[in-house]
Amino acid sequence: MNKLTIRDVDLKGKKVIVRVDFNVPLDDDLNITDDIRIQAALPTLQYILKQKPSKLILMSHLGRPKGPGDDSMRLTPVGKRLAELLGEPVFKSDDCIGDKVKKAIASSSERVILLENLRFYKEETDNDPEFAKKLASLADIYVNDAFGTAHRAHASTEGITKYLTSVAGFLLGREVEYLGKAVTNPQRPLVVILGGAKVSDKILLVENLLKKANSLLIGGGMAYTFLKALGKNVGNSILEKDKVETAKGLLEKAKKVGVHIELSQDFVVVEDFDKPETQRVVSEIPDGWEGLDIGPKTRQRFKEILSQAKTIVWNGPVGVFEVDAYAEGTKEIAEHLATLKEATVIVGGGDSAAAVKKFGLEDKMTHISTGGGASLEFLEGKELPGIVALTDKNK
Repeated sequence: MNKLTIRDVDLKGKKVIVRVDFNVPLDDDLNITDDIRIQAALPTLQYILKQKPSKLILMSHLGRPKGPGDDSMRLTPVGKRLAELLGEPVFKSDDCIGDKVKKAIASSSERVILLENLRFYKEETDNDPEFAKKLASLADIYVNDAFGTAHRAHASTEGITKYLTSVAGFLLGREVEYLGKAVTNPQRPLVVILGGAKVSDKILLVENLLKKANSLLIGGGMAYTFLKALGKNVGNSILEKDKVETAKGLLEKAKKVGVHIELSQDFVVVEDFDKPETQRVVSEIPDGWEGLDIGPKTRQRFKEILSQAKTIVWNGPVGVFEVDAYAEGTKEIAEHLATLKEATVIVGGGDSAAAVKKFGLEDKMTHISTGGGASLEFLEGKELPGIVALTDKNK
């Protein structure tokens, strides 16, 4: 990545504004149910504080607020948890722009300031230049450490870079390092596990990976559209009829370029989603039955291919892992990945990351991306606005 990072700039005595991704889940009582995104930002924040800035100003969005008066979307719980994790007080501002905010930053005895939810202003997602300028006026240097929003050209990710020297934090840099290497210069064989519900969500990804990967293992709901393209019966399984020809084209293209695509050989099927007791394993899906997980033969075959890999990228679960009765395939694959000490295993955020967390295997993976949509677009070969906008090293 030919972009400046926080190691390349002098932060001492400066007001440093950092775009973090503190979009954490809250329960009905506004308690944080998972603080992994706050924890992921700590190395960057701790490093900046060691450089003795005059202020460390943090900004993030949270959910989709209805407007500035939406108390359920305030970042107050985040400020409390961050103070606990940093081991020092955090001043939580009631707004994110304006003279009041500037005065609060200047007069506050705390080193760390957390601005209020950026999305209380629609100008944030509109990438409004004036709003971006107001954010920039709060600081001397801008740091982007929010990979999960780097695929969006918003005021706090792209607009602000027009007014300040803009550098990458450690989390953003790590994401680019692992995902970038996986698609540009991977150790081979490169094996990609693709799952999730829809082929339409992954067409660009498959097309890009056909230029990069040695093998694609396709499970989850999207597999049934590929199976239909091969003339297989898929019963009542999830199917995108309008994408069958697309899937057929991708299979033909894979054959031409010598990329192996492995599809399910057997399936866990049910007559009724809400009656898991009806499930059985079949090699052909009967009419009226629905496939919800890969079967034992497929799991074994996937594991054999994965055992030969040097680089593995996992994007999408291979079954309905959220329901324990249909989670065995995804669990078995995750557990197998955890044993592969010689391979670099990259989990592409979103549901894949949620699955790894559900099975308690986070610390067994080489890298778990913090951005679902961002990691998907990165692996598709797209340039991410929040990264492109950072200051080039040669500047």
